[in-house]
Amino acid sequence: MNSDELPTAHPDPALHPSNEPSSLSDPAANKASTETDSREANLTQHILELQQQEQDLRQEIKALKVTRAELQAQTLEAQVSFGRLVQQNLSDLEQRRQTLQLAIEQLERRQDRIRNEMRTTFAGASQDIAIRVQSFKDYLVGSLQDLAIAADQLELQTSPAPVPSIPPPRSVERITPSEAPRQKPTPKFAEEKFQDEGRQVRSIIDQFRNQPDYYGPVWKLRRTFEPVHAERVSNWFFTQGGKGAIRTMGSRLQNILIASATISILYNLYDDRLRTLILANSPERLGEWRRGLQDCLGVSRSDFGSDRGITMFETPEQLALKAERLEKDGYLPLIVIDETEEAISLALLQFPLWLAFAPTPQQLVQQQSYLY
Repeated sequence: MNSDELPTAHPDPALHPSNEPSSLSDPAANKASTETDSREANLTQHILELQQQEQDLRQEIKALKVTRAELQAQTLEAQVSFGRLVQQNLSDLEQRRQTLQLAIEQLERRQDRIRNEMRTTFAGASQDIAIRVQSFKDYLVGSLQDLAIAADQLELQTSPAPVPSIPPPRSVERITPSEAPRQKPTPKFAEEKFQDEGRQVRSIIDQFRNQPDYYGPVWKLRRTFEPVHAERVSNWFFTQGGKGAIRTMGSRLQNILIASATISILYNLYDDRLRTLILANSPERLGEWRRGLQDCLGVSRSDFGSDRGITMFETPEQLALKAERLEKDGYLPLIVIDETEEAISLALLQFPLWLAFAPTPQQLVQQQSYLY
């Protein structure tokens, strides 16, 4: 060994630790640090999501509160509307109940009035029959007295004058009452010499007015007869003498009532010699006349026809021909003219009985405007 050579110093491993262990522990620390950061990031993300969910829930709760308030308001409004509807329906039902009650009371009063009229009508009819029987009795007594006086005044011959013998004819023609010609009636109600007929007409009108008979025989008026109706019928009989026009009542049914009363009075006077001829310019109006006369007089379909009590026409020419044939056969034609006839044919004015309903000026204007 050279003296110049110093011993080489070798570092103590204990005093100078080796760097190898440090280089080996750094990856584990980095990995742990990375995992910690990843966990923190996940927690932060989860917290953010929870916070977002909290905000969403708060908004949903707020929206639900608004919806609940709206639903409560709608429920309250529906309850108020339902209560108002129920109250209105109850008011309507109460009003209908009152109306029905009034109608029932009116029908009951009408039923009582009809029953009273039926009783009074029966009593009145019995009294009228008794009066007629007594009047006929007085007439017979007076006629017998006049006959006795006339017999006392006769100068009887003591010796009869010789009567030349006349050979009896081989065949004698006999005429039955049905083959005898009918005597043509001449109604003149306005003349003084027909006072008996006038009194009878007034009596029948008073009976129609005061004692209506709703279940009387055929050809007798079966409806209520008001003073306005009686006035027009009386005026037609006694002022116009059974021929003339009267102002319409405003409806065809009211006109039919007046015509029915006139027909009933004339039928009472002339019986089956009376023939009623109705003139209207359309089948619909003639149908209304048919139904109205059936309702007011109790007649049936068999009473309508060319050889029956009532005949209907649409043209005045045919009616005039029928009336002439009836007069030749000894019947009494009564001509009734509907209000829709604008003019009366001159051929109808020759007959003794005709009743026309004159329309009002307003109806004339409406008819003319309808035609044009």
